[in-house]
Amino acid sequence: MQIWVDADSVPLIAKDLIIKTAERTKTMVIFVANQPIKLRKSPLLVMTVVPSGFDKADDYIVEQIQAGDLAITSDIPLANDILDKGGMVLTTRGVVYDKNNIKQKLNMRDFMDTMRGTGVLELQEMSGQKPYGDRDKKAFADGLNRLVR
Repeated sequence: MQIWVDADSVPLIAKDLIIKTAERTKTMVIFVANQPIKLRKSPLLVMTVVPSGFDKADDYIVEQIQAGDLAITSDIPLANDILDKGGMVLTTRGVVYDKNNIKQKLNMRDFMDTMRGTGVLELQEMSGQKPYGDRDKKAFADGLNRLVR
């Protein structure tokens, strides 16, 4: 198993938990982003910088991930593609996406995009993502520990 991180938006706290888990379990982690992020030197940690552009990091992860690998992302279409390849998906808030819940998430995402596109929902009506807190950190750490041993 390898861990693939959609690193463009991973919270610093989650990044630190991923690194500690990699070192504890001797699991390779590949961080993928459009720009480099700072990582400590370790043979278990790889920073892959992809060209700038829409979904370039997502495309790279989908091309490279293998069945049984774990991806850390909150991107629902990316999660769906990873599940189709036999990978596992965990969000930084501790939600595990699987074949039983991803279609519902995709449908809701598409519905909300349609609502925004037709003007029914104004952007200011949309509540942004709440700050990453202790509950999120614990849920993520617990999920990571369950999936990576």
